Amino acid sequence: IGDPRIIATGDVATMIAYPREKAGVYAVRQGRPLAANLRRALAGKRPRRAVPQRRGLALIGTGDGHAVASRGSLAAHGVALWRLKEWIDRRWMRRYRDLPEMATDEAEDPMRCGGCAAKVPAAVLARVMERLQPAVSEAVMIGLDSPDDAALISFPGAPPLLQTVDFFRAMVDDPYLFGRIAATHALGDVYAMGGMPETALAIATLPPARPQIVEHDLYHMLRGGIDVLEAAGAVLVGGHSAEGAELALGFAVTGRPRPGKLLRKTGLRPGDRLILTKPLGTGVILAADARGLGPARIVEGALATMVQSAGPAAGCLLAHRATACTDVTGFGLLGHLLEMLRASNMNAVLDPDAIPALDGAVSLLGRGITSSLHADNLVALAALVIGSATDALTALLIDPQTAGGLLAGVPAADAAACVAQLRGLDYRAAEIGFVTQAEGGEPRIELEPGAAAAPRQTAVA
Repeated sequence: IGDPRIIATGDVATMIAYPREKAGVYAVRQGRPLAANLRRALAGKRPRRAVPQRRGLALIGTGDGHAVASRGSLAAHGVALWRLKEWIDRRWMRRYRDLPEMATDEAEDPMRCGGCAAKVPAAVLARVMERLQPAVSEAVMIGLDSPDDAALISFPGAPPLLQTVDFFRAMVDDPYLFGRIAATHALGDVYAMGGMPETALAIATLPPARPQIVEHDLYHMLRGGIDVLEAAGAVLVGGHSAEGAELALGFAVTGRPRPGKLLRKTGLRPGDRLILTKPLGTGVILAADARGLGPARIVEGALATMVQSAGPAAGCLLAHRATACTDVTGFGLLGHLLEMLRASNMNAVLDPDAIPALDGAVSLLGRGITSSLHADNLVALAALVIGSATDALTALLIDPQTAGGLLAGVPAADAAACVAQLRGLDYRAAEIGFVTQAEGGEPRIELEPGAAAAPRQTAVA
């Protein structure tokens, strides 16, 4: 190149004095002399000559559990060579995966999570709504005076409508996958009220970029959302787009309640069994992924549950006479259960051992990894939970969920059949506790191992 300040190494460099084929073994061996010469350059010293080895062992897998080895004019083939290759490759990758923890200064602006972990804390939202006190309308049957997962609007001579909106920043790099997650999440509010989605409006922000990039991201983001909407029997009828600092997407969804089968957060009765349709842990897994600490297998498991529709689960809960329902999202399992208990004037007992968790979620929480909404959820609920569990399991109960499962109260006599049918529909559903009569004051949630296996009692009429 002609400039001593520019150093080339690895496969991008061709050694004129020592010609070698392009192979990883030569690139790897250049690491030590490269590091040494970089130090010499910083110290103002001349670089030292490095002579590469003359031959290297080449191992190529054949796709059938065997490998071919070659070195110079020699060659061999067999199972043992495949095992040798795997050992070499895995040992090499461990060097870059199991890195020592490095001490770092606390960031002034720590990394914030996307998805539903990016929502405003519950306490802040409650104070703002209390100060606003917006006007009421006779057309609003369920609104801000008794908030639920969706508003219920009714006009003379027309069937009632369910309306809801969700919007959040991207938590994955794939715009198509992000669109699917955003639409699945938005539809959850309609399903939680026993409704069927019909139309949706999209709200999208995209960071400034070349027109081709903006077009690519917007198309794939909306394509993902439309695929989910159409699978649910809904259609996209419009929307709005704007430039923003980050990729973000939301949907305003309109649906209709099933006749005579409206579900609300209120309605829980003593003895009802609490059923959760999806495992917890998307918040901490997405937080770990954003920090480069989430193994691919664990992240893939979380993404798979985030694109699983709540529609069939809602139908199953209705068929088993669900008394109340909500979807578990940003405020975590305990936060959304507390909303149901307040609306129903009930208490609850949860079995921490029965609560399903995504693979890897508890271990990540045990390492101290949490989402950015985690601390606010903890503060809001610290005084309302009785009993104890491991710190990691307690953290799981307040982990904010994106496109989380439905949480419902089901009569004790129907609970086992309901869970069995949900599992038959490919949900990792579980019976996680039961409802008890409140004794006045704020609702309480008691953590009691083994509670889910307690004898079922008939609900009090």
